[in-house]
Amino acid sequence: MVSPESVLTHPAAGLLAPELDRLGVELLPGGARLRVWSGAADAVDLVVFDDTDLDWITATEPLTPVGGGVWEVTSALLRPGTRYAIRVDGPHGPGNTFNRGTLLLEPYTKGLVRTGYDGWRSVVVEGSFDWGASRKPAVPLDRTVLYEGHLKGLSKRHPELPGALRGTYAGLAHPAMVQHFLDLGVTSIELLPIHAFTTEPRLLQHGLANYWGYNTLNFFTPHAEYATEEARRQGPEAVLREFKGMVKLLHEAGLEVILDVVYNHTAEEGLGGPRSSLRGIDNRAYYRQQDDGAYIDVTGCGNSLNTSTDAAPRLVLDSLRYWANEVQIDGFRFDLAVTLGRDATHEFTAQHPLLRAIVDDPELAGVKKIAEPWDVGMGGWHTGGFGDGWSEWNDRYRDRVRNFWLSDVDYARRAGVSPVGIGGLAHRLAGSANTFDEARGPLAGVNFVTAHDGFTLRDLVSYDVKHNHANGEHGRDGADTNRSFNHGAEGRTGDPAILATRRKAMRNLIGTLLLSAGVPMITAGDEHARTQNGNNNAYCHDSDLTWLRWEHTPWQQDLYAHVRHLLRLRRENPALRPSRFARLGEHTPSASLMEWYDENGETMSIERWTDPSHRTLQYVAASTPEFEDFNRILLMIHGTERPIDVTLPDADGVTRYVSLWSSADETPSEDGAVYAPGDIVPLPGTSMHLFRAE
Repeated sequence: MVSPESVLTHPAAGLLAPELDRLGVELLPGGARLRVWSGAADAVDLVVFDDTDLDWITATEPLTPVGGGVWEVTSALLRPGTRYAIRVDGPHGPGNTFNRGTLLLEPYTKGLVRTGYDGWRSVVVEGSFDWGASRKPAVPLDRTVLYEGHLKGLSKRHPELPGALRGTYAGLAHPAMVQHFLDLGVTSIELLPIHAFTTEPRLLQHGLANYWGYNTLNFFTPHAEYATEEARRQGPEAVLREFKGMVKLLHEAGLEVILDVVYNHTAEEGLGGPRSSLRGIDNRAYYRQQDDGAYIDVTGCGNSLNTSTDAAPRLVLDSLRYWANEVQIDGFRFDLAVTLGRDATHEFTAQHPLLRAIVDDPELAGVKKIAEPWDVGMGGWHTGGFGDGWSEWNDRYRDRVRNFWLSDVDYARRAGVSPVGIGGLAHRLAGSANTFDEARGPLAGVNFVTAHDGFTLRDLVSYDVKHNHANGEHGRDGADTNRSFNHGAEGRTGDPAILATRRKAMRNLIGTLLLSAGVPMITAGDEHARTQNGNNNAYCHDSDLTWLRWEHTPWQQDLYAHVRHLLRLRRENPALRPSRFARLGEHTPSASLMEWYDENGETMSIERWTDPSHRTLQYVAASTPEFEDFNRILLMIHGTERPIDVTLPDADGVTRYVSLWSSADETPSEDGAVYAPGDIVPLPGTSMHLFRAE
C-alpha cells in the first residue's frame, strides 16, 4: 500500500488521497459499507431490489457526506447477492445532469445483472477464490510474445471443445486451447475488452452488435456473456469465479493474461446518450467538457474520461489494482492511452499524475503496462512519448514493415523502381532507437504488423482496398490507408503465381516481426492466415467472419509451422531479443552489437542506406551476455522482386554460418546447411534468410 508520507509528496497526491480509499462496497460482519464519490451532489441514496424482481424496490437508505466528496452508508441490507443501485441528486446547470429518479450503477460494483432491454443493477459480490499454488508466470519482457485475440472468437469454433464451453472464459482455458498456445510458442494472451460492455443503439438498429467490446459499462465487472450458460444462470459470483478459474489454469500452464482496457471513455456516449452511471453521479467531474457543458471528445466515442480531476483517475487506478491483485491479471493494454494523460487544459503530458501513478504504484509492480500511444484529439499522436515503465504499440514499425514488403513492391511494379531504400526498415529491425530513447531501450516498443483493428495478415496481402459494406456505414468506416498489396488480384483468386507470392509475402511480414528487436505481438489467427474477406473494421460482426477457424488447408498448416519455427528461433537466440540499445565502443549488458553489410559482404556505405536501387541488407547481431550464453545471428533481407546473389560477410570471429530459416521455403527447413564467409547465397526476389553465426 502507499504510505501516508508518500502521498504527501507523490505527483498523484490528489488521486491517492486517503478520503478516496475503500470506495464501493466493503463487506462487514452483518452487512456492508457503501462509499460513493460525488463532489457536486446534494443527496445520494442506496436503492435495494428484490432478488428476483429487479424492478421491485424493497428498501431505500440515504448516504451521509463524510468529507472529500464521499458519501457513505453502512447497511445490513448489503450482503453477497444483493441487487442494488444508487440515486443521486444535485444542482442544475451547464455540465450537470443530476436526476434523483434515475437508477444508476455504482461505479465500483463487482457484479451486474441485466433488467429489461437496457437496464442494469449492481450486485454485491463476495469474490473469494482458491488460487492454490497458482502464481503469475512473470515472463521477462524480452521473452514476451503477445497473442492478441477475442475471448469469444478464439474458441467459438474449436471442434475439440464441448459445445457449452465454446466462446467462454472456461473455453479459453480448455486443454485444447492451452495446447495451441504452448505449441505455437506465445507467452501472453492479450484479450480484447472483457470489462462489462454493451452495444450502441445505432448498431442494434442495423441488426449488428459491438463485438470487440470497446464500449465499457463498468470497470470492475467481467462481461457476463462470455461466461458459460451455467455460470450466468448462477449469477455474478459464478461468472467471476469462472473468470478467475480461467486465469488460474492459464497461469498453471505458464501463460500470462493481458487485458485490453478501455478507460478513456464509457458506454454513456455523448450528451443525450444513456445515463447509466458516471453521468448521473457527477457528470462535470467525470467527463471532459466545455464551460457550457458540451463534451470534449478526444476518443471519437462521444465522451472522454476527465483524468484531470481526482476521482476519475482514482477510479481507473483502483480498477487496475483490483484486476492485478484480486483477479491476478498480468498486464494491461490501455486503449487510446493518450486520453488518460491529458491535463486540465486537455494537453498530453507523459508526467500526468495518473500515468505516473500507474507506473509507480507498488500494487501494480511487475504488471506489464502497454499504451496505445494515440487518441483522435488534437495533438493526439505520441508514439515514443510515454516514458519509463511503459511499453507502446509501435505504429511506426507497423507502417514501415508494411511499406517495405507490400506498398513499396507495388510501387516498384508500376514505376520500375522502389520509392525508398532499406534504411528505414533497418531502424525498425534494430528496435526503433529513433523512436524510443536509449534509457527505455528496444523493449519499450510493441512491434506489430496486424492487430484486431485493420486487415488480417492474409487480407493485407490479398486486398488493395477495404471491403466494409457489411458494417452498415456505406464503406465510410475503417482506415483508407492500409499499405496493403493484393499482388495482382483483388481478394480470392485461383492464380497459382499470385497465391505463391502472397504466401511468401506473409512469411516475410511475420518473419520480420518475430526477428526484430522489441516485443512482438501476433494477431490471433494470423498463424493460420485467417481472412475477414477484406473487412478492415469488423468490430460489429459476432459471426463466422470474426471467429477463428480450426480446420486448415496444407498451405495454412505450412504457415503455422513457419510461425512456430520462428518463435523457437527467437527463444533460442538472445541476439534477436536485446533488452538494451548498444553503445558504440562500450560493453552494454543484454544489448546486441550490430553490424550492417550489403549484398557484396561489404560494410554498408552511407549512400546505400537511402538508395532505392539497393534494397538488400545483411544484418549481424551479437549478444552481450548478462544472463545467457553468447549468441550471434545474421539476417539477410532482400526487398525487390529480382533474385540476387549475396556474399556472406567476413565478420570478425565468424568461421561459419548455419542456415536456420528462409522465407523462400514453403515449409520451414531443418537441414542446417553450413556456409563459410565469402560463400554466395542465392536469394529469390523479396525474401529473407536467417543464419546463426559461429
